[in-house]
Amino acid sequence: MSDYCDHAPQHPYHGPYHDGEYGFAVAGDDELFERLILEINQAGLSWLTVLKKRAAFRAAFDEFRIERVAAYGAAERERLLDDAGIIRNRLKVDAAIHNAGVVRTLQADHGSFKAWLDAHHPQPLADWVRLFKRTFRFTGPEIVNEFLMSTGYLPGAHRDDCPVQARIRASRPPWMQMPCP
Repeated sequence: MSDYCDHAPQHPYHGPYHDGEYGFAVAGDDELFERLILEINQAGLSWLTVLKKRAAFRAAFDEFRIERVAAYGAAERERLLDDAGIIRNRLKVDAAIHNAGVVRTLQADHGSFKAWLDAHHPQPLADWVRLFKRTFRFTGPEIVNEFLMSTGYLPGAHRDDCPVQARIRASRPPWMQMPCP
């Protein structure tokens, strides 16, 4: 992450994400779902590409409202695949729709997506990866690691000497509340 802490500040896209989102705990299920879908879409591409398309993703995926995305059918899938504003990868689009349905089930079973994450925290990354692979589509080790770091479940989003790290520590994200094994 050292390179990100060196190069992201002052950048028009990376800067705001680095300074105000990356590594901070996320409470809302729709925001957690957005982060998961953005991480999935980053696979094989640069994070800058995803950040530049973030507004288009929000519009295309109904602001990442889980209940709406979970209800998408063939027409919405084709609309997404025709939308040049987002990453038009059939596997990623299908994963987003499928994973929205999975999150709805997790919400029904655990009260929220966040409660499901909290129920499994803390655990080592390898266990998180196995859990995500059993639960979701298109979630390999790098996607799971970045999702968990970006939402405060795993440490490592920032260097210790990065000024943002002090703000993250002050907010007591999940990785600080219960040490990961």
